[in-house]
Parts: sequence; structure tokens; C-alpha cells
Amino acid sequence: MKNQIIRYFKHILSTILVLGSIAVAFGLYHGASLHYSDHPLMYNIDNEGPYVFYENDSSLNVNYVRGNKSDGFYIDKKEYSTNAEITITSYFQIDSTSFDIEINSNGQNPKTTYDDGNPIIAISDIEGGYKTFRDFLINNKVIDKKLNWTFGKGHLVLVGDFVDRGWSVTQVLWFIYKLEQNATKQGGFVHFIIGNHELKNMQGDYGASAEKYLAVSNILGKRQSELYNSSSFLGKWMSGKNALEIINGNLFAHGGLHPDVADSKLSIDEINQVIQSNYYKPYYPKKKKNNDQLLTSTKTGICWYRGYFKDDLTQEQVERGLYKFNAKSIVVGHTLQSKVKGSYNNKVIGIDVKHPEDYHKNWPKGNTEGLLIEYDKYYRVFANGEKEEL
Repeated sequence: MKNQIIRYFKHILSTILVLGSIAVAFGLYHGASLHYSDHPLMYNIDNEGPYVFYENDSSLNVNYVRGNKSDGFYIDKKEYSTNAEITITSYFQIDSTSFDIEINSNGQNPKTTYDDGNPIIAISDIEGGYKTFRDFLINNKVIDKKLNWTFGKGHLVLVGDFVDRGWSVTQVLWFIYKLEQNATKQGGFVHFIIGNHELKNMQGDYGASAEKYLAVSNILGKRQSELYNSSSFLGKWMSGKNALEIINGNLFAHGGLHPDVADSKLSIDEINQVIQSNYYKPYYPKKKKNNDQLLTSTKTGICWYRGYFKDDLTQEQVERGLYKFNAKSIVVGHTLQSKVKGSYNNKVIGIDVKHPEDYHKNWPKGNTEGLLIEYDKYYRVFANGEKEEL
């Protein structure tokens, strides 16, 4: 009797282990991770910023959060003319580094089409992870250790969702702004493609934002929805970015192209105009369907679409959208992948992977990857600078 009971419990235990292993494997495949620790500086917001806001058409103010919970917080604020040459500093506390940025209120909005044959490096869904982003660019020789642009006339394409979830969103956005400035001086390009989380922030949806930013907005005496609205320097800058671009024959979009986009008569410029006109308008379906809904819907919109990985599309459905724009492939983020990989005969390349986080320790840690397009070949590029052809 005793042996039967032991065998019974062994059978239950082995069943639990098998089912548990299957559950863990399933979770890991779909991007799940175990959060087990936080960085001790996570709640330290001294030197956070800068937060830059337009006072009116002729002046703006630059704000830094100073202080701590014990002694109290205050705002270090300076006002400038919009025509002035302004240098600001963004501080990253984990490794006590900082970088300077020259801001210009008269920046130009990007084009939608580029064709020069120069190499492309693309990465997506950094989600407020400044250190991960910075180190990836250094190791892949886009910048040097002093953050100077070293990618020549190449294209760095940021395929959306660089905000939310992480605790270094402000640093990430100013870093992108700095990269843009530096790349332009060297004849290169930084393309900041808008993702659904950039949209959420412009529309005042902070459900996925780190709690740090609620504290920051309160210290600033502002609503959180004001951090990236049209009166915010970074908000106004983001609102000029595209949701869809074609670079050397490759389309880039955060979500992708619903098959019905191929039936629209809109050009790539017109598509971006429609989406940009809705950046500050949260989406709610209208009774009468139109192109605006197709392009901005949270199911079919360019910044939201997941059909390449969630729907049973045919090769012909995928290629119709590419044919419309005379494109070789489309590179997308948004939907998590186990690695950077091609689908539909490499016509769709998914580059959203699980990146390490600045302030959280998770198991598994995650491994940063991006995409290199060079001489019409596609490569996975890794955090250490190595590459592997797709």
C-alpha cells in the first residue's frame, strides 16, 4: 500500500513537472519573463529631464527635476527665445553619463522615400531602454563611445515603440534627437518611425508608462498628457515623423500593411498625411468606413497591424501591398519575435525582440538584435556587433 502511494505521488509530481516545463517553454516562446529585481537607482529622479515646453510662438522653457524624496524636489527652469541657440544636457544615472544636445525649433520633417544604396541598420521596440539602445549602436559602429556618428551616409531606422514601459524614455528620445542632428552633419539619416506607443503618448494614454513619469509630471505641475502634446518640444518633434517610409526599396512600418491598403489609391505621402493628421486623436471606430479608419484603426492601422503573424495570409496578400509601393520587403516591429527573422519568403522581416531593460532584472535577460541591409542582403545583427545572414 505504501509503495502504491509513493508511485501515485511520483506520477503526480512528474505530470506537474512535464506540464510546468511545457508552460515555461510556451511562455518563453511568447516573450514571457520573470522579473526578480530592480536597480537601486530606479526611483532616483534627481537630474531627470530636460522637459522642454513652448510658452508661445517666440519662447520656450527648459525644465530639470532636482532633489530627492527626503529633502524635497524642485524645478530648475530657464526660459529661452525660440530663435536662440540652446544646448541642453540629458543625464543617465545608472552609469553617471550624460550627453549634450543642441535644439532647434525650426527642424524639417523627413521625406517618405529614400533611394541611395547606402547601408541600413534597423531596430525596434526599445521601450525606454537607453543603455541597451546606446550600447547596441556603439558595438555595431553606428556611433563611437563618445556618441559621435560613425555610420557615414548610412540609414539608422528606428521602427517604433521607443517609449513606454522603460524608465529611460526621456533619455531615449533626446538621444534620438541628438543622433538625427549628428547624422545629418555627416550625410547620414536617422528615421524615427512612429509606433503605437508613440501614438499613445501623444494621445495622453499612459497605461503602459513607467510610474516615474506620473511623478515627474506632478513635480512639473503638469498633467501627464502634457509631456508629449503639441506644446511639448519632443511631442511636436514626434508629430512630424512618418508612420511609413521606403528606403532603398524596403518599406518600414511599426505594424505593417493590411491587404486592403493595396486597394487604396493613396500614395505613400498621402498615407502619412492621413496618419499624421490623426496623431493626437485617439481612435474610435466610425459607422462609415473610410481610408482614415483603415490606416489608423487599432486593428488594421499602419502602426497597429499584426496580421503578418496573427492572420492566415497568403503570399499574394502580402505581396500586393509591396507591389503597390514597388518594394522588395517590409520591415516591422510591434509583434514580438524569438529572433529577427523573415517570413513569406523574406518579404516580411520581423525585428521586435525581447531587449534587456535598464532598471529591471528579468529572467531570461533578453538579447538585443537588429537588422542590417547591405547590398540587397539581410543580416541579423547582435548586441556584440556580430552578424548572421537571414
